[in-house]
Amino acid sequence: MMVKKELYFVIMLRNFSYILFLMAVQVHADNLYSQATISGLVTDSNKNPVIGANVYLQGTYDGSSTDVTGRFTFSTTKTGIVTLVASFIGYAEFSKEIELSATGFDINIVMKESINKMDAVVITAGSFVAADESRKEVMRPLDIVTTAGATADIPGALNTLPGTQTVGEEGRLFVRGGDSYETTTYIDGMIVLDSYDPTVPGVPARNRFSPMMFKGVSFSTGGYSAEYGSGLSSALILNAKDMATLDRTDLSLMSVGLEAAHTKVWNNSSLSGKLAYINLEPYYNLVKQNIDWASPSVSQDGNIAYRFKTSRTGLLKIYGNFKFSDMTLNYVPVDSTGNITTRIRNQYGYITGSYKEVLSDSWTMKTGISYTYSNDDITPDNDIINERIDGYHVKAVFGHDFSDAIVLNFGAEMIKRNHFQDFTDFESGYHNRYAFSDPVASSFAEAEIYISEKFLTRIGLRSAYHHLNHKITIDPRISLAYQTGKKSQVSLAYGKFRQSAPDGFLRVANNLLPEKATHYIVNYQISDNGRTFRAEAYIKNYQELVKFTNPFDPVSYNNSGSGLARGIDIFWRDNKTIRNTDYWVSYSFLDTKRDYKDFPYEAPPYFASAHNFSVVFKHFVSSIKSQIGATWSYTSGRPYNNPNQDLFNEGKTKPYYDLSVNISYLARQNLIVYASVTNVFGRENIFGYEYKSTPDNQGIYLGRPVVLAAPRFLFLGIFLTLSKDSVMNQLPYL
Repeated sequence: MMVKKELYFVIMLRNFSYILFLMAVQVHADNLYSQATISGLVTDSNKNPVIGANVYLQGTYDGSSTDVTGRFTFSTTKTGIVTLVASFIGYAEFSKEIELSATGFDINIVMKESINKMDAVVITAGSFVAADESRKEVMRPLDIVTTAGATADIPGALNTLPGTQTVGEEGRLFVRGGDSYETTTYIDGMIVLDSYDPTVPGVPARNRFSPMMFKGVSFSTGGYSAEYGSGLSSALILNAKDMATLDRTDLSLMSVGLEAAHTKVWNNSSLSGKLAYINLEPYYNLVKQNIDWASPSVSQDGNIAYRFKTSRTGLLKIYGNFKFSDMTLNYVPVDSTGNITTRIRNQYGYITGSYKEVLSDSWTMKTGISYTYSNDDITPDNDIINERIDGYHVKAVFGHDFSDAIVLNFGAEMIKRNHFQDFTDFESGYHNRYAFSDPVASSFAEAEIYISEKFLTRIGLRSAYHHLNHKITIDPRISLAYQTGKKSQVSLAYGKFRQSAPDGFLRVANNLLPEKATHYIVNYQISDNGRTFRAEAYIKNYQELVKFTNPFDPVSYNNSGSGLARGIDIFWRDNKTIRNTDYWVSYSFLDTKRDYKDFPYEAPPYFASAHNFSVVFKHFVSSIKSQIGATWSYTSGRPYNNPNQDLFNEGKTKPYYDLSVNISYLARQNLIVYASVTNVFGRENIFGYEYKSTPDNQGIYLGRPVVLAAPRFLFLGIFLTLSKDSVMNQLPYL
């Protein structure tokens, strides 16, 4: 019985094997007689063969590689609708659905270059970027605080770049024929409504914000992104630091005051704070001033920065700056023979919160809100002027990557600023108030399209509704960049830009329209091995500028003003040729005229000089553990109006010269001694003249020069850092 069972099992196994053999033969026969052949040619956009490209059917092992002529061929048993894929390094993946039949399929495939954005062309027209991580870097945040003559002031350092005007008596940014109000400051994308400390004639204003609180600075001299719309000439974008990495305490003893800062780091957050007390009286007692100070400036300043990582890709940043200042001086107006004792007190606060998150592989989000408050109490003799600015900014921006080659950014924002000025004459009892509130709602969209790694275009559109005068504006912007070589490129930019009329005008005439400027820019840049050369030409047309005949009469105000600015900017930077040395050279030529404010006709404005030239030099001397720096600046004569001459603004000042130096000595690893001197040779630079409003008995208008309160400024500081490893210091901030 057992033998029969074994024999039966053997017979069944033999029959099963025979069936499998027949099935295999049938499958082989089906493959032999039902295969389809796919063939074709793979080329790039210039019709050159792509050698070695992989061509295959998605989801199968059927495929082949292209030969030296770019051709391929392979067979498949698949039929019907299939997806054909071609891939090769440096090219975007090709994918296409095809319908296969027994007769096969032949196709010509054109592959486009993929966009490696780390190596691709970038927009440089009108843009100076000082972010550490940027490939377009021409300045770093470190440069702002180590540039001799800048005295750690952001506009002071940026005034060594081409496109800016050295207006030494004001200290603000004047860009390409534009007035100082035409440059708007942003922190983490949120607007700052008042970015300068209060000052008096003869003392240049300083930017309120310390460079050490920021990781990068983007300074645009024109043609900037559609995301930013509240500046006719320039956008100064400050990017606050991200998460701190180490606990540290910084103590500073300076010739003008004291500072203390501390940073505390946790797992997912960090908190930094800085307090400063500045008192200029001891310094002014040692260095003679041209100003009769009753009480020199005293200020208390506080900064706070909080960072919280909400997720692996999300970051919340809060930054605040708070300041109180007080000063009193005895001032003699040009039309007066006696002193006017004036006290100026300012209370200031700025706070902003921003949040950014990566929503998915192709979506990003940035949102933010900011609030500015500035209150001035000015008491000239028996009068009192109370002036206040406050307002907020809310914005949301979304980004979507359609592909490696197309990126879209779009968003909306609301900026509202309120302004009022109260004037009271205590002797007569006269009181007057000027005020306005200006909400502006805007939306914007901008697409960056990489046509190839060598060719980039950025197309943007910005629209706004100005509630104050019920004005709707639509402004296009476009930029192009083409890589002419591995390290060089050409950029073009065009755009329309609008800005609400200055506060001082709107508070008198609330119905004024926003002013307008149109930018045309062409730029060439080459960067290689630590050396950068830029050349840029531009034309800027102004329309609808504010004009008036009587600054106190609303009826005399209108938007009939106009202007033209054109010029060439040259920039060279080199930190490789000379060991331990970094230097840059800037030159700007400006030709500009305007008909605005109370100008009787089109004329060069008082701040415009035809030629601006600067050389910045920094060298580290290892033997004495010191960095030395020098800045030499030259500006040709500026126009001023002399009522004794026939033509308006026909006068011309003498050229401006300034040589400033500084030194940072590393006394210990965590202890720095720093000294700087502006205008070493004490040259008396004259920035213009102011004249009496009525002539003397001989019919001559008497005048006096506009000069600084002192020919030079000296600064000395000792900076100590306390940290866990005792090797950190403040050298990057000096």
